[in-house]
Amino acid sequence: MRQTRTWLAAVAMAFAPALAGAHSEKEGTTPADRAQLTETPEMIHMVFDDPMRITIVRLVNADGAEMPMERGTGLEPSLEFHAEPEPLSPGSYTVEWRGLASDGHAMQGSFSFELAE
Repeated sequence: MRQTRTWLAAVAMAFAPALAGAHSEKEGTTPADRAQLTETPEMIHMVFDDPMRITIVRLVNADGAEMPMERGTGLEPSLEFHAEPEPLSPGSYTVEWRGLASDGHAMQGSFSFELAE
């Protein structure tokens, strides 16, 4: 029994590095998270370290209302995603996204920016 537990522990440790790095990670955004802007960004842009299929992306204001955006990236897995927002009023905004990593795991995240008057 002790040999079985030792063997299982060795197998788990051998696969741990691969499992730890299995998911895609967001490497950067435009605008940067918590950016202070003076005009509507030309583009909402995200970069990933591994192809990601972005299934849902929303731009919401501080009241939770969704702002219109024209999606420039399709549903195919990609290292980059971009969308163009319509002109925005001054205020706080959050980009919320969901997607599927290349390993099939569901991923989600958000970042925010503020548009000054």
